[in-house]
Amino acid sequence: MSDPKPDGPEVVYYDNGNVKYRGGYLDGEMHGPWEFFRRDGSTMRTGAFDRGRQVGIWRSYDRESIVTKETEFPAAEE
Repeated sequence: MSDPKPDGPEVVYYDNGNVKYRGGYLDGEMHGPWEFFRRDGSTMRTGAFDRGRQVGIWRSYDRESIVTKETEFPAAEE
């Protein structure tokens, strides 16, 4: 079992220096807006998490940054 991530932002890079993904953690879970990128630097997917659950609209993009898919996830329950 891996250690939980510390609270706050995280940016992870490919070996070529381009960003692989970036987002934040709260109580060790993905939280807030996140972005995922391809090795060439183009955006692959964007969306948000609420304590580890995907929420709101998530978008997938092609290499020209054109939205290819939108998926809406329900808001987290209180």
